[in-house]
Amino acid sequence: MSNPMSGQDLALKSLVVLSRANHAVEEKIREDIRAHGLNPTEFAVLELLYHKGEQAIQRIGEKILLSSGSMTYVIDKLEKKKYLFRTRCPEDRRIINVRITEEGSALMDEIFPRHQAAIQEMFSVLDDQEKETFIAMLKKLGLSLKK
Repeated sequence: MSNPMSGQDLALKSLVVLSRANHAVEEKIREDIRAHGLNPTEFAVLELLYHKGEQAIQRIGEKILLSSGSMTYVIDKLEKKKYLFRTRCPEDRRIINVRITEEGSALMDEIFPRHQAAIQEMFSVLDDQEKETFIAMLKKLGLSLKK
């Protein structure tokens, strides 16, 4: 007769399973992004600009959880690759905005659909109902920790 896990054991097992699954998903995403000549942070910046348009550097850092020093480094690299450019905000010269270039948009036009397909493939092991349940459970967990 099997011994059912206690609530404590289930919590620990949940953490381990979540951590391992997250690591596996992140590694697959890193591989996909590297195949396009970018690192995950560069991709995150380009993806944000591609979908949301011009952004202040500070806002980009807040959205993708990067410090200002790291943001400057990443933006410098992407600017050298001619994927984005900086402009000063006309209303407040202290604010520097970043905009994706035509080259950056062309790159994202090419790679984003493939990236999206790679993510869909990763999650194809789950049916739509399982994905909805998974999302709801992760939201519930995440929101409970913000209290």
